[in-house]
Amino acid sequence: MAIQTRPLAIVTGASTGIGLELARLAVQHFDLLIAADEPAINDAKESLGRVGSVEALEVDLATPQGVQKLYDAARGRPVAALMANAGRGLGRAFLDQEWRDIQRVIDTNIVGTLDLIHKVGREMRDRGSGRILITGSIAGFMPGTFQAAYNGTKAFLDSFSYALRAELKDSGVTVTCLMPGATETDFFERADMMDTKVATGKKQKPDEVARLGFEAMLRGEGDVVTGWDNKLRAAIAKIAPSGAMAEQHRKMAAPGTAEK
Repeated sequence: MAIQTRPLAIVTGASTGIGLELARLAVQHFDLLIAADEPAINDAKESLGRVGSVEALEVDLATPQGVQKLYDAARGRPVAALMANAGRGLGRAFLDQEWRDIQRVIDTNIVGTLDLIHKVGREMRDRGSGRILITGSIAGFMPGTFQAAYNGTKAFLDSFSYALRAELKDSGVTVTCLMPGATETDFFERADMMDTKVATGKKQKPDEVARLGFEAMLRGEGDVVTGWDNKLRAAIAKIAPSGAMAEQHRKMAAPGTAEK
């Protein structure tokens, strides 16, 4: 008798934060292939593996080689769901940042993400089924003073997700964009933003953010902004002048603005 396997899902950036919480939800429904660029991905595999079948890869998705390695790890097995969550933040003034750090944000958030979606999405389209979840951000709705490159990458992903969804209309493949606001993860520490107001303010829990995104993906919805505060910010950002939004972002993300 043939062994019955569950559908396969890929979750990137799954070592911590929203990605790990997405993986916790996904392992209830799918066999998992999870990836991140740090050893903690193996710890995630150990905890998730108690629930279902999980394979982990420590791989750099900012590089074509890393993306290809992850894609190859599926071994030709159809990917039922792709949760493209890997991302990097970067705080402080653009001209004070090192170019290699800026480029890594762009290569991780945009180039690697689109490379993987292009590879997996083609197979989904040819097969006529599949779900894609892209982790964007409400940061993509506003000019990111002291987070200029990061917000720019999220603006790209937010826009890209809507366009890809429209292109795949009636194909059997759905595209969902998860757009959280500030979330209780190690994002701000990694982005060198611990002395900012946004880093020390109220944030959503990653399990709540992941649940809302995962459920929206299963329903095939186009987008989900998590939390009423974030819905309000997103609505204001769509009608307020860009200059005003840039100044508002300065108050949240400028170094030295942390609440005492």
